[in-house]
This record gives sequence, structure tokens and C-alpha cells, in this order.
Amino acid sequence: MDASVIVVGAGPAGLMLAGELRLGGVDVMVLEQLPQRTGESRGLGFTARTMEVFDQRGILPAFGPVETSTQGHFGGRPVDFGVLEGAHYGVKAVPQSTTESVLEEWALGRGAELLRGHTVRALTDEGDHVVVEVEGPDGPRSLTTRYVVGCDGGRSTVRKAAGFDFPGTSANREMFLADIRGCEITPRPIGETVPLGMVMSAPLGDGVDRIIVCERGAPARRRTGPPPYQEVAAAWQRLTGQDISHGEPVWVSAFGDPARQVSAYRRGRVLLAGDSAHVHLPAGGQGMNVSVQDSVNLGWKLAAVVSGRAPAGLLDTYHEERHPVGRRLLMNTQAQGMLFLSGDEMQPLRDVLSELIRYDEVSRHLAGMVSGLDIRYEVDGGEHPLPGMRMPHQELVRADGKTSTTELLHPARGVLLDIADDADVREAATGWSDRVDIVTASLHDAPPQGPLSEARAVLVRPDGYVAWISPGSRAGLTEALDRWFGPAR
Repeated sequence: MDASVIVVGAGPAGLMLAGELRLGGVDVMVLEQLPQRTGESRGLGFTARTMEVFDQRGILPAFGPVETSTQGHFGGRPVDFGVLEGAHYGVKAVPQSTTESVLEEWALGRGAELLRGHTVRALTDEGDHVVVEVEGPDGPRSLTTRYVVGCDGGRSTVRKAAGFDFPGTSANREMFLADIRGCEITPRPIGETVPLGMVMSAPLGDGVDRIIVCERGAPARRRTGPPPYQEVAAAWQRLTGQDISHGEPVWVSAFGDPARQVSAYRRGRVLLAGDSAHVHLPAGGQGMNVSVQDSVNLGWKLAAVVSGRAPAGLLDTYHEERHPVGRRLLMNTQAQGMLFLSGDEMQPLRDVLSELIRYDEVSRHLAGMVSGLDIRYEVDGGEHPLPGMRMPHQELVRADGKTSTTELLHPARGVLLDIADDADVREAATGWSDRVDIVTASLHDAPPQGPLSEARAVLVRPDGYVAWISPGSRAGLTEALDRWFGPAR
């Protein structure tokens, strides 16, 4: 085997997955067709849940000081994300190129192998391994691996080569994105509906502004390269009346509003994550964030299966958990597109939604949806609200000092938090101590009515989601440990 796992694509999803696999002790090779990073950044910043994920792996400090804001939107209607306790719309002004650089350094620092300038031409699932045909700088070569994960974007070669079904709708409109220098552009951070379409703009610093322009009636086009800047400038002038033709384009891109999702995230030994599995309008900046979270869900499971710590059936839960998330992503981005990009006929609905958003319950629902903070997996079946939800950040006190639920997840291992100092709980989990860290600690400054207020013990998966809680879970502790971490040893 050339590698236990081959990841195709060195974007955020592929790099995050590579790092997760290395934390799980699995050797991984990343194949990227580009010889070097482009430096282009469709995404700016990341959502609250992705910020938590990076913090749970100890990556967040690498971004330096970050600025967050509670002010977001849904389809151009302002939403205060601060209605969710401790939440925000996301981290501002971090280019995707910076995120990729941080993740690449993190993954390579943990031993992942990255081969740039390597294009996948074909692959064959042989049942017990996969053969990948690659064209590299030194010519064609065949690579063998136990599993392949396609993280190679919306036009995924892996998806097509492995025969994944990709139902949905194609793009029916085209939009332009450009970073330009030398123009004074009025900020429109959440976008503005104008008579001929929608425009969005935001300063990026150093005299550079980002603009997005969607001209109503502009049909989708399959371009072989970026649109000419003058085409973008002309569209901006038609919609806003401002002449920006004298500006210096830093980079220019075009995109559309497709809505497609694979019917299965796994076919045998080939899996998909990120844009390879779902494409959609980039409304609310959710794309990169859902992609990263796909990889965090998959990484520990694939590592456990490859290393023999868990049965292959654990991989089935990747599709079971992430496919509904992707389906909901398509639903909400399509809804936002209709609200934001349609004409005057949509104004009554915009007005009604603006009224509804004034109710905190509606704002909480929309904020939870866009941020990813409301995701709940079916892990338990009990009545306690926490299993299946993300583990909230909580300061802890151990015998040897302070820690937190976030810090305990840095190694990407399971965590059994023994809050009540219960020897029986610790004894029950000893057969899984090679995969699960058993930590006795008390809660520090926890809210009296918080989700952990009555808890005696909590089992947290490596991806930060609660698998079991006592009291409150239907299953027993050993049953939960066996389900998520394989048989005891």
C-alpha cells in the first residue's frame, strides 16, 4: 500500500481530514492537482461551529487574534446571532487562503504527505483496496490504498470515477465575485437588493474591496476561466451606477446557484466530503464550514476502522449523520437565494420574514441553522437534550489543575468525563482506555440550569459530540462505548 488512506484535494476539507487521520494514527497521502496554492479566497472567515472545531484541535491560536460579530443575516434579512447563548455569526475577515495555510501546516506537522501537481485520472475499487491512477510531474503512476476520500470540489473527479449518483438542479444564474483595489465602494456587508439584482461589498484592508454582483436574468454559463474584469465592472455599474472600471482586479471569479447532493456519501471503499458531496449557492458562507465539519465527522471514524479499533460498520454512520446536514444546507441556501436574488415579487415574503425575525425563537432557529450549532445526531434515543449535540465549552478542575472540555479534545480521542468521581464509571470504561481518555474533574463556574447541571458522567466523541450522559441516556455506558469505539480490549 502506498498509503492507508488517499485524500484527493488539498482544500479545507482535504487538509482537515488529513490532520484528523494523522491524529488517529493513520498514514495518509493527499493528492492535489494544483502545483501551489492560488492565494484566492472565496470564503472570508468561518462560522461559530467551525471556530469551536478549530479550538478543539488546538488550531485556533494559529489564526492570531480573531474578531467575531453577532450580526448576520438570512437571505439578506438581518439576524442577531447573539440570541444563542455564547454564539456569534462567525469569525470575520480571515481569507480562505489563510485557513488553508493554517490547516496545511497543521496536517503536515502531524505527518501527512502532500503531493502537489498530481491529477487523478481514474480509480478502481477492488473490494479490499483501491487503485488510483495518477498523472504527476514525473508521468503516470498507479497508487494503492485501503480507502479513498474525494475532497476535490464540486466537479469532483473521484465522485464521477466512482459512479456516485449526484441528483439535484443545475445552476440557473451566474454571479461575479471580485477583489479590487483602488475604488471607494460603499460597504454592503450583508448585501443589498437593487432593482436589477443584488450587490454585496466589504472592505478587506490595504485598499482592497470585495464585491459580489448578481444581475437578475444573467444565465448560468460554463466558463473555462475567470470572466474579464471589465464584464464584472459593467455589471456593477448597471446595478449600482458606480463606475469601477479603473480599479485593479486582484482576482475575479464567477459562480452559480446549483443545488446537488450525492445520494450516498460512501460507495464501498470510496467516500466523499465537502463540495464533492454537495454543491449549493454560497449563502451565509456555509460551504467551507460544512466541508470542514464533514471531515471532522469522518476522520476519527475512518481512522478507527483502518487501525482495526472499530468495525467497518462505524463508517455507515458518516452518511447517516452528515447526509441530513447536507440536505438541510441545500434547503436553507435555496431559500436564501429565492429571498435575496428574486425580484419585487418576493418582497412581501421578505417583509413577513423580517417581522418574524423580531421573535427570539425565530432568530434562534435561523441562527442555529446557519451556524451549525443546532446539529443533533441520533446517537442515543434518550430524553436528555445533550446526547447528539455538540459538547459545550466548560471549564473543569482536575486534581492536577484546570482544563476544559475543549482542551481535552485536542488529541481527537474519546473523552469520558467523570464529574461525580464515580469509581464504578471509571472501572466500566477501562476496556476502552486505549481509545478513550477517562477524566475525573468537577465543573468550574457552570450555570446552575446549564446542560451539565445534573450530569454525573458524560461520554464525548472525538468530533466533540456527546454520545452518552448519566443520568439521562437510554443506553448503558458500555453499550455506548462499544457502539462508538469498538469492542473492549
